[in-house]
Amino acid sequence: MGFDEEWGALRAQAATQPAAAAVDAYEVARTAALQRLAEFRGGIALVPADEQGGPWTTQLHGLDWICAFSDEEALYRFAVARGEAGRAWPYRRIKGARLLDEVLPALDFPCGVALNAAGPDGAVFPPVRGIVPDSAALDGERAA
Repeated sequence: MGFDEEWGALRAQAATQPAAAAVDAYEVARTAALQRLAEFRGGIALVPADEQGGPWTTQLHGLDWICAFSDEEALYRFAVARGEAGRAWPYRRIKGARLLDEVLPALDFPCGVALNAAGPDGAVFPPVRGIVPDSAALDGERAA
């Protein structure tokens, strides 16, 4: 069998098979983001303390972010990336849901959470509806 005949047979065979379901890239990404948020809410985060004992924050693009880590290894990677691995990094353990639902709304400035900032599995949870209570969301009641 020559190339043309083989190619024709493959095309005919493909025509009889059902088409693969279309993948909605937006829905796949949305599902993954919601799953990551649910995992964070249900887990425990390590939140470094600042000099006053509050959550340590950093500013990026005009918004404050609480840096949180899934474990001590992730916190250590962050310290190394900042060139501050030799100093003490006191931290508190806090449930992710409490950080988003209670701590962020109690702050007098808009703030999100940056999880594992110096690692390959980093994520950000900005202060928007669906992540934080509407009263703390930039697109919620407080924004008006």
